[in-house]
Amino acid sequence: MRSTSIALTILCGATAAGAFVQNIPSVKSAFLTTSNKFSSLTPSTSTSSLSMADGEEAFDQEQFNAVGKEMRLKYLEDQAMYALKISCENYGNAVFPNAMIAGDVVITHLLDRMGYLKDGKCKIMVVDTFHLFPETMEFLRQIEDHYGFEAEVFCAEGVPVGDKEAYDQKYGADLWKEDIEQYDKVCKVEPFQRGLKTLSTDCMINGRTRWQGFERAWIDLFENAPIGGGLAKCNPLAYWTLEDTFDYIAKYNVPHHPLHAKGYPSIGDAKDTIPIPEDGSTRFVDFKFEGDKTPWLDYASERKGRFVGLANKDGSTKTECGIHVAGAEKTFDRDLWEEGKVKSLAGPDEAIEVTSSGKPAVITVYAPWCVHCQGMEEEYAKFAEEIAGVDVYKFRGDEVREFVKENLNTESFPTVNVVKADGSVVKYESEERTVEAFKAFVDETLAA
Repeated sequence: MRSTSIALTILCGATAAGAFVQNIPSVKSAFLTTSNKFSSLTPSTSTSSLSMADGEEAFDQEQFNAVGKEMRLKYLEDQAMYALKISCENYGNAVFPNAMIAGDVVITHLLDRMGYLKDGKCKIMVVDTFHLFPETMEFLRQIEDHYGFEAEVFCAEGVPVGDKEAYDQKYGADLWKEDIEQYDKVCKVEPFQRGLKTLSTDCMINGRTRWQGFERAWIDLFENAPIGGGLAKCNPLAYWTLEDTFDYIAKYNVPHHPLHAKGYPSIGDAKDTIPIPEDGSTRFVDFKFEGDKTPWLDYASERKGRFVGLANKDGSTKTECGIHVAGAEKTFDRDLWEEGKVKSLAGPDEAIEVTSSGKPAVITVYAPWCVHCQGMEEEYAKFAEEIAGVDVYKFRGDEVREFVKENLNTESFPTVNVVKADGSVVKYESEERTVEAFKAFVDETLAA
């Protein structure tokens, strides 16, 4: 066993190697005892065993590989628990945003093993996008009961938790089709940021790994998150592969998302998540794989079924929702045009009062979360300062969509309207949102 001892010494250090061989039965059982006069000419009864030098023992290759995986997983567990201990013991408000994918259920299990869910040293946060699979929120209730915690659930601003109808009325059921970046901000980034702020988070725990792809290939156990000006981010599974994750789930019978059994390696929104392969032939059922597991376990394959059919505005393939990228801290927890000459209309009654007043006006229907509205904020403010004889208004339309659609020509945000003296409302159709363009349109419309 001399050559094996050398290998273990290189891998673990001399003391650790000796302890490993002596204390882990499976390591010792990987070696097949033979006579002291072992000869390479004597065939082994195991098809996977290999002969070693004269006088040495033979070992079972498959068993040895299994032991190697066991050793690796044990090390990864210890490393992850060390990172979680730092997060939960050294920070006052550790928060784990849990999407209930494979890595996240591993972290949930580790946190429970360490007692941090029951003693409240780590809070679980969940973002409900209103587009999740029905199984996802059902699974959340199951693991809440199993581990004895209650998740803090956050969703789009101004919408009660779980109220999809209220979301549709405020933001529109097809927001993700109209503007995927705005959808990400409204349904993912903003509630995510608001959740961290509400919970006074100083350390955010998440399940990102280097194995997930090139965007994450250099993450470490700890880093500063691109939010909050220095919020600590802990990646306890940074060095895990997806195979490690499922090995852990199988080892401890960890509760996991039911859609793994239907062919989904990762689970996001139902609208853009598919099985891999698409025929659902690879599945994780009863804590073991069915079918060819390589489409799931190859490098950067875990999230291949996510964001399907979606593209960024520059035409590139969408791979991130925006939560973990630079600039995610730019949330919309303020209104637009809070100062200056732009006047605010508080509701439909005030808007009708302006359109029926017999005086010309400009009304912009907007939503504070809309990047296009944010982009024209400065120019529209200057326009209000410079235009003479015409009142300039803002009217928040995302909360009264039917009204602005019927009365203020609004299908999307922003919509700029000129109100004529006869009460007619004329929509500005151009995408050029500059002071000069606004002035020209007002002059042309009122002169007609």
